[in-house]
Amino acid sequence: MNKTPNHQLSRQKCPVTLSDVDLFAPGAQEHWYEAYPILHAEAPVVRLPGEGLKPGSDGFILTRYTDINRVVRDPERFPPTIGLAIGALLKTGVAPESAPRTNAMIASMATLRPTHALYRAHRQELTDPWVGPGAIRHETMIRRHVDELIDQWIGRGEVEFVSEFARPLPQRVMASVLGFPLEDIPRLAEWGTAQVEAFVHGRGHRNLLTEEQLAAQFERLDGFKAYVHEKVQEKRRAPGDDMISWLCEVEYQALGRKLTDMEVNGVVYAMVIGGLETTQYALEEQAQILCEHPELFRAISNDRKLIRPFTEECLRLRSPTQGLSTRVTSRDEVFQGVAVPAGSLLHLRFAAGNVDPEEWECPYEPQLDRRAVTRHLAFSAGPRVCPGAGISRLEQTIAWNRLLDRLDSISYAPGNTFEHQGGIMLGTLSLTLNFERKEET
Repeated sequence: MNKTPNHQLSRQKCPVTLSDVDLFAPGAQEHWYEAYPILHAEAPVVRLPGEGLKPGSDGFILTRYTDINRVVRDPERFPPTIGLAIGALLKTGVAPESAPRTNAMIASMATLRPTHALYRAHRQELTDPWVGPGAIRHETMIRRHVDELIDQWIGRGEVEFVSEFARPLPQRVMASVLGFPLEDIPRLAEWGTAQVEAFVHGRGHRNLLTEEQLAAQFERLDGFKAYVHEKVQEKRRAPGDDMISWLCEVEYQALGRKLTDMEVNGVVYAMVIGGLETTQYALEEQAQILCEHPELFRAISNDRKLIRPFTEECLRLRSPTQGLSTRVTSRDEVFQGVAVPAGSLLHLRFAAGNVDPEEWECPYEPQLDRRAVTRHLAFSAGPRVCPGAGISRLEQTIAWNRLLDRLDSISYAPGNTFEHQGGIMLGTLSLTLNFERKEET
């Protein structure tokens, strides 16, 4: 079975001309990769009138690799929107944890990492040892979860790859890293869904929720806040070998003190929101690329050193996070000949930058011998690159090593629609695969 675009799934028609392109319309997910060549050729910078952060300001979509790369590598010139929000919060004089509509992550950021220097320290001291370069400590644990998941369906010859592998793997891994019982994963998954609701159901490039949606989201997340608080108390009484126990004890050198319960809660919030989605969608899209390019399956099966460039090429080619409106211009700028005033909100379309023909030869083809294969923007880049990139990459590498150990082939099962979820993440709602099992030795 060959995968073909199913345009009947979308309320938006397949774009043919620039006037057809709307990256944020309902159903646009089915046509993003048909829109990007049009934008690259005709409008690499798109103005969104009135779509800035302040009244009278505009938003701008950037789709060229060089422009996006320049922005993300200079947080002083292009400050993150979350930093601006924290600055405004601190000016009010209200305690961060008491401010209305402020989640635990924002509250902890206001005390632990309100400046660029503290952001770097926060990452180096608090998250890198667990989900960054230090993630290698989890190799055995990740392999165990991978094998346990495969064991559940290896005897069938068919698997619904999203619900039976790509989604539960990062859920299990993050629960183990943090020190949550695996039996709590269903609740954690519900709270994780609530955390990313804006990125799935939000409107426009700013992912805006209605007042009703916001109220419901915060009500659901109150349960998560209470759950983490309870776990923090448990870990303080009886520490284990997990990230929460470590956060409860570590001396944060940048501030010369230990973390409060609220701050631990906020770090955990960030781990959950960032530790599930990217890996799920990366694995699922990688499976699709292997179905569409069976020669790649044979190549990486025969030479496991190719798994790393394979996963990096897939992250480039099918970026899990397609784009985010997270940076503001601090001064007047010019991108691709387009004047962008100071105070404009930038939507960085990482996925478009990752298939920019000015940067990548044959950008829509997976090539395992590309130079500097990790230079893509799937995890952003620069000083604010995704803190969990290390553990996500490790999960992907281990997952495909073990899958290739146990499978002779994979292919699309009949009946797949390849329908994508809403929002800014690239992920199909389901993916059923047929596979041939390797003989056990």
